[in-house]
Amino acid sequence: MTDAKTASRAWMRAQSRVGRRTALPVVAFGLLGIALATGQAACAGVALQTALAPASSPVPWIALAGFALFAVLRAGLTLLSERAAFEAGATARRRLRTDALTRLLAAGPALLRERHSGELTSVVVDRIEALDGLFARWMPAATLAIAGPVLIVLVAAIADWKAALVLAGAGLLVPFAMALSGIGAAVAAKRQFAALGHLQARFLDRVRGIATIVMHGRAGDEAVALGAAADELRRRTMRVLRVAFLSSVALDLAMALALILIALRYGAQLMEGRLDNPGTALFVLLLVPEFFAPLRGFAAAYQEKFHAGAAADALVTLPPPPEPAPDLPVRTVEARGLTVAFEDVRLTWDEQRGPALDGLSFRVPAGEILVLAGPSGAGKSTVMEILLGFVRPQSGRVTFNGADVSTLVPQALARMTAWIGQRPMLFAGTIRENIRFARPEATDAEVDEAARLARVDSFAATLPKGLDTVVGEGGYGLSGGQAQRVAIARAFLKNAPLLLLDEPTVHLDPATEAEVLESLRRLTIGRTVILASHSSAAHSFGGRRLDLRAGRAAAAA
Repeated sequence: MTDAKTASRAWMRAQSRVGRRTALPVVAFGLLGIALATGQAACAGVALQTALAPASSPVPWIALAGFALFAVLRAGLTLLSERAAFEAGATARRRLRTDALTRLLAAGPALLRERHSGELTSVVVDRIEALDGLFARWMPAATLAIAGPVLIVLVAAIADWKAALVLAGAGLLVPFAMALSGIGAAVAAKRQFAALGHLQARFLDRVRGIATIVMHGRAGDEAVALGAAADELRRRTMRVLRVAFLSSVALDLAMALALILIALRYGAQLMEGRLDNPGTALFVLLLVPEFFAPLRGFAAAYQEKFHAGAAADALVTLPPPPEPAPDLPVRTVEARGLTVAFEDVRLTWDEQRGPALDGLSFRVPAGEILVLAGPSGAGKSTVMEILLGFVRPQSGRVTFNGADVSTLVPQALARMTAWIGQRPMLFAGTIRENIRFARPEATDAEVDEAARLARVDSFAATLPKGLDTVVGEGGYGLSGGQAQRVAIARAFLKNAPLLLLDEPTVHLDPATEAEVLESLRRLTIGRTVILASHSSAAHSFGGRRLDLRAGRAAAAA
């Protein structure tokens, strides 16, 4: 816990250094606005003094024109300041979201062994969105809350140093009150984010499993549970708002106190006939709201810091950024004739469960097929994840044509590898778009040829718009065998020299399995293939068989 808090504070300090630079335009516009507000107050004071002077003209046109001009300029500066603040927040969010996605992509699917996808979604979307206020409002407001009142006090001291002391004293009361409310705000914000993450993870799980929920008649129970989670989030949010209002109340009381004391001072002078310059009195009184305006902005943004702190606690738990490429010449391999070798590879996911791979060694010559067999948990999927670059072995080497995969550019590794798993991931869109996902620059003719080779065209011909028929998320609208053929079409289109097949027919009926295997046989021609499967039909592919037991090679045939 201490390490997490230390990491969170270090992260906040680093982001503050970056944020101060982006906040400079907002601060500059804010200070100019304060200067113009001072000018408006001076014009109002001059107008009053001129109007009350015996020899003055009835209407002080010059002072009133100056007041109007300053008002227009302030409105323009306010617009520019809002735009600059938006850009500061948007720039920070883009940077942080890019960094977070880079970390998640570098960690790969192996991260889902430890973290719920709903939780990760909440971190990348909601937690980073909550940081907008830190950069757009909090950092400029923190600077203006010091520079603005100091500027106003200096101006007020020129006109009336006693009134300036009253302003300064009232202003010093605000930070103490806000600090007291801030302690509660930090705790409430963290609890609110925790409730939000819980609700999102639960909702995502239930949406994914909606068919199971309906089948078992649990829709009503799940609706009640989701309602309870949503109500918990509502209560946490209202607690944050209640604490946030405390700082606003303290600010209003301080401003009222300063206004009353200064008004009493000039009121007493007026009653005693000692108020020689009513214009100065009006000028100082008009400076009171301007003195507290930066503090009011600071109070409004005060909670953003604690929202950011709660978000930082989640962001620092993301995987570390990808390691830089080793200081070695980047290796290249031939596009065809790919030989794969494992040399004493070891990897452990969980120390308590023992090694997933324990000194595994094998070699697959170019153009040959290796069938990985063995019970569940023997290490077949771990081999696939290493070859796909999702995880690196803790010891040993994995080579492509003698080049260690750690020295290969990730993009090059991805181009050399095609993978078909147990449940292909299809996105909401047309079948053609899902096939083209493997190679976005492919032409329609190339997509059509891949669909023909995978026999996608045979069932697409029965659909309303053929390959341009829209399917739902996860391939909704297609059967398991049809979705698997779309995955095979992707592999045909990608035309990679290494083909990885991880239980590609596990969920298919025998007839569909036979059709899919026939398409896969065509796909394997001229490629190096590693197939992991329990299916006896899949083992009819031929090639060499490697039995795995507890992460070791038990036998080869």
